[in-house]
Formats: sequence, C-alpha cells, structure tokens
Amino acid sequence: MNLTYIARNEYIHRIQPFIGKNIIKVLVGQRRVGKSYLLIQLMDEVKKIDPDVHCIFINKESLEFDTIKDYKDVLEYVNQHKKSGGKNALFIDEIQDISEFEKALRHFGLETNFDIYCTGSNANLLSGELATFLSGRYIEFNVYSLSYLEFLDFHQLENNSASLKSFLTYGGMPFLKNLVKEDQVFTEYLKNIYATILYKDIISRFQIRNTQFLENLVQFLSNNIGNIISANKISEYLKSQKLKISPQVVINYLNYLSQAFLIFQVKRNNILGKKMFEIHEKYYFEDWGIVNAMLGFQNMDIGKIMENVVFMHLKIQGFKIQVGVIGDKEIDFVAEKNGTKIYLQVCYLLSDEKVKEREFGNLSLIDDNYPKYVVSLDEFAPADLNGIKHIHLRELLSGGSLV
Repeated sequence: MNLTYIARNEYIHRIQPFIGKNIIKVLVGQRRVGKSYLLIQLMDEVKKIDPDVHCIFINKESLEFDTIKDYKDVLEYVNQHKKSGGKNALFIDEIQDISEFEKALRHFGLETNFDIYCTGSNANLLSGELATFLSGRYIEFNVYSLSYLEFLDFHQLENNSASLKSFLTYGGMPFLKNLVKEDQVFTEYLKNIYATILYKDIISRFQIRNTQFLENLVQFLSNNIGNIISANKISEYLKSQKLKISPQVVINYLNYLSQAFLIFQVKRNNILGKKMFEIHEKYYFEDWGIVNAMLGFQNMDIGKIMENVVFMHLKIQGFKIQVGVIGDKEIDFVAEKNGTKIYLQVCYLLSDEKVKEREFGNLSLIDDNYPKYVVSLDEFAPADLNGIKHIHLRELLSGGSLV
C-alpha cells in the first residue's frame, strides 16, 4: 500500500523482535490513535526484511471488506489471496468487528508460513476464553495517542512554550496534523471521534439502551479528572440530576468506557501499609483533546489536564501507575518500571509557600530513596528541596530522565 505516513519508531522497535516469528502480534488501543498506519508501517518493515513475503491486508473500517463478517469469511478471503508455497503476512485492522475472529487467527497461526498482525479497539479483545483458545500464540502491544515529542514531529513544531500549550489544548490524535488549525475544525473532528467510540465500541457492542446516562457519565468524568471517584458518589450525583442509577450499573458502564480505552482507572495504594484500596479510584482519559473539545477549549482546567498529560506520559513510557496514599495525604502518581519506582506530584504553578509546602511536603513523608518530583509549569522554581526535585512539564515530556 502506497500511503504516506510519519514513522512511529518507538512502537516498531518494540514489535521488531517478533517480526517473522510464528506468534500473532496484536495491537490494541483507542480508535484513531494510529493503529492502522502502524500496521502499514509494519507491512513495510516486513517487506524490508524479506521482499518475497506476500502481504494480505483486511481493513474492517473500509467498505471494501464489509462482506467479511465472521471467521469463515476471513478463511475464504485469505485462502483466495495467499501465496501458495511461499511466505505470507496477514494484517487485519479492527479485528473485533469480525465474529469469532479467534478461530481464523488460530487456523493461520498453526501454519508456519504465516506471519500475523492485527489491531483492535477493545481492551478485552483477547481475554478469558479467547486467551485460553490462543494461549501462548499471541503477544499484545498497547498503542496510544501521540506523545509530546511525536506531536512536535507530526505538526513540525519547535519545542517551546507555544507548542506545549497546543499539546495541552488539542491532545495527541495523529490525524489533527491534516486539518486546518482552527478550534472549530479540531472540535468537530474530536467530537466525531468521541461519538464513534461511544456508539460503535460501547453502545452497539454492549447493547446499551440508556445512552443519555452514558453521556452524562462521561461528562462527569471529564469534570473530575484527577479526583477520587466511587460508583456510590456517581450514583448520588445522578440522583441529584433526577436520574436513578444503581452503583452496580455505574460500575458496569465505567468498565465499558475502560474497555474502549476512552478512560483508564487508577487504583489507590497505601504507601506505608502497602495495601490496595478496593474502592475510590481516579480516572484519566486516553486523549485530553477530546475532553477539551467536549467542555470547550476556552474552559480547559489546566491543572487537571496537566495531571492527565503526565499520567499518559508515564503510561506510554511503560510504567505501572497507582495513586499513593499516606494517612490523609495523597501522592498523585507512584510509578514503577523495571524494579525501580518514582513519585510525582503535579501542580499548575507553585504560586505561594502554602502550595509549595503541600506539594513538596507530601513527598517528604515518603521514607525511601526512590526519586521524587514536583511537576509544574513554573519557569523558575526550587530545583531541589530536601532531596525532592522540581521539573518543568515540558522537560518531563521532552524525555528528561526520571530514573
């Protein structure tokens, strides 16, 4: 396929060791984060390594493949288009739209001359019985919206304060680079993505009837980024809006939103007692540009958006993330990777001594030697206070070493 794209080499680097190997490569993530173009980039990588490989591409978002509805259709299509006696590479985009797709994957996965790649927009794409069915035959890679450095690359921007502001405002949906840079244009596009996720990946998939409640729930989460949330709290809020919804239904709907990668749930952990709290979580969005488009770009809460941005930066870097709790104090993020740990507090500005005392003071309660950071937009702030470092958000997103 002769399509122009901007390479996302961090993902290719991770997937590359498995190219040509008899294991199914599954790319999962929210719609429109660039999985389709990543498949095309992988196709080019496969051909680069072995020019004789025959590539077969099925794109379930294209009407050209509308007749492929179940695994039998996949078997028929691939058998018609495969190269007999030679190596084949099979690429399937948005595979969750194919009924019982796992049977087709297993079938071709058993054939040694097939190299298989697929994408999906559901977090439980290969879970439960499906995972058992394909046990040991697949490896999963998470794909996210653009990181800050990718955003600069895609939009051909300098790394400066204006570019950071654009990133905080519009988020990291890759296709934005092709649009006229006007708030109204971006708003329409981002709202369209949101509607597609809501109706195709949630309402249709889970046969939801109370669509108004679902939209109200997303609106509530948008206004409460970084706040502690419980199903009971949401249920009580909805009662005040004349909507009677049980906590269990709230939990189900939150799970649906998470499965579609629209939001991520973050558990709280008692740092001193090392005990996970079973209730009261925080929620962050895959792409805050969608949030800003829903609420209005002029109404964005910079502090909450910053917290969301830092969360996704850590997520992209491969950290396991929790919210830390020490008594009645809270640490925004406790992030772990490769046996090490970091603690981060996120603050818009360290505007006065009271704010500094809160942000640095909470971290000073942690009695270990792991790195501790306060992240803010202050150009001039204490670089180091009692061993706790201040780091500007732009430095963090630009690849400043944390460990």
